[in-house]
Amino acid sequence: MLVAFVWGVWHGMMQTYGFCRIYDAKVGSFAELTRRLDFALCGIWFATAVLLSPQRMTDTLETYYSAGGPFIPPALLHTAQQGLLAVAIAVAGLFLVNYVWSWVRGQRPSPVKLVLLITSISFWWYCNNIVASVLVGIALFEVFHDVQYLSLVWIYNRKRVETDSSISGFMRFVFRRSGSLIGLYVGLIFAYGALGYFKSSVGVESVKNILAGVVTASALLHFYYDGFIWKVREKSTRQSLGITGGTADVSAKGFLPGWALHGTKWVGVFVIPLGALWLGQTHTARSELDRVAMIVADLPTSSRAHLNHATALQDAGRLDEAGEAFSYALRLNPDSAKAHVGLATSLVGKGKLDEAHTHYEQALRMDPSNAEYHSGYAYLLEQLGHDDQAAAECEAAVRLAPKSAQAHHSYGAFLEKHGKLDEAIAQYREAVRADPSYVDAQIDLGTALLEKGDLSEAKAHLQVATKLDPKLAQPHNYLGKIFMREGNIPSAIAQFEEALRLHPDFPEAEENLRMAKGSDNTSLTLSPR
Repeated sequence: MLVAFVWGVWHGMMQTYGFCRIYDAKVGSFAELTRRLDFALCGIWFATAVLLSPQRMTDTLETYYSAGGPFIPPALLHTAQQGLLAVAIAVAGLFLVNYVWSWVRGQRPSPVKLVLLITSISFWWYCNNIVASVLVGIALFEVFHDVQYLSLVWIYNRKRVETDSSISGFMRFVFRRSGSLIGLYVGLIFAYGALGYFKSSVGVESVKNILAGVVTASALLHFYYDGFIWKVREKSTRQSLGITGGTADVSAKGFLPGWALHGTKWVGVFVIPLGALWLGQTHTARSELDRVAMIVADLPTSSRAHLNHATALQDAGRLDEAGEAFSYALRLNPDSAKAHVGLATSLVGKGKLDEAHTHYEQALRMDPSNAEYHSGYAYLLEQLGHDDQAAAECEAAVRLAPKSAQAHHSYGAFLEKHGKLDEAIAQYREAVRADPSYVDAQIDLGTALLEKGDLSEAKAHLQVATKLDPKLAQPHNYLGKIFMREGNIPSAIAQFEEALRLHPDFPEAEENLRMAKGSDNTSLTLSPR
């Protein structure tokens, strides 16, 4: 993932640089200094935008540390960020000086190129540093980039078809000079893009894996082959772009043959880094808490890094530290609904219900359609004794997310607690239908059915729970009760013993085992709960 991310940034940068060379070639500008400054400007500003983005760097460092990468000292990272920014400004200054000087001497670079660079770098910066969501930022830049790229692909291939009679078949059909075929071309692009949507919506796992493989493989091939097809130095490329002038085709003369040089580069920039990361990931054991703590140290101004750290602290049961981390994340970003809910959850754990109530209300004002927030708020309202409001929040949660197992399970637990067993069973069934692997829903449905006297279905759900999580003692205890009521004392004893093996300090299972062993297998009454 890390190598693909770096390659993706490099790919976007190189295509912007490639556009620069195409626009310069259109006006006959082939100066080597200009070419090198174009490359330096694109490379340094694309890298700087990523390195100075708290959002992007949070994701990047998470992947890097997950792969076992060594800790980057915060001082070193900060120095690199400031140093790269200074170099980027210096390169921009040199670029402008060269641009003006070339214009004065009559060797005028393309003005369209200057517009391209300003818009592309500015929009890349905006997508990485201003847009709140990393995924939205990536999508925005991809759309911006694709409008240029796909237009160029159309022009390039149409000229190839017109000048090269050896091209035939589907390529010649699509890239003829025809307005209607532009529609077909755009339609094919949308059809390919729809594969990603179908991948997320298809329920069959094998089909989903095939679609994921097609999309990933084609993306990597796109990255790879784009390194060859836009070389303006090559005569064939210039001809297909309608460009005249420049040097002849570059001949591969050097110490190593072309294929060996190419292979050496790939070993250096792809195989070795990928191998090192694989070794780090398989031989370095780091907990999630350790990883997020390192990211917070590296990125002290990233609200998302502090939010992730707070969540990991909360999962580890360190509620006081989690509360402080959530509070700090809110100071950095007061509009984070996740931070408000996280802090509220931490406050509920410490019994500070009124403060938690305030944060839940703020979170729901920011994100009123989040079913998970409504479920959590319902639990808090129930703790405060506001049962009617809690019921309304549970209903809102299942209405907003009808396929959420967690929402249905929470509502079921609320209904069962208030004596509405039939309604609770209906909600538990919905939870199990939405997610059969949700072990808590399987257990609660099984115990509710046991209370209703439906022993066979209760047994089925509790047996599923024991398979989903073999370390849980509770399902075995309830299965023992079912076997007792069925008169199958040996099976009941086996289940109670298994419950005690898994959880030795389990008084109810211990008492049930004593009763089972002392029974005469003919007269036995045992409460269903």
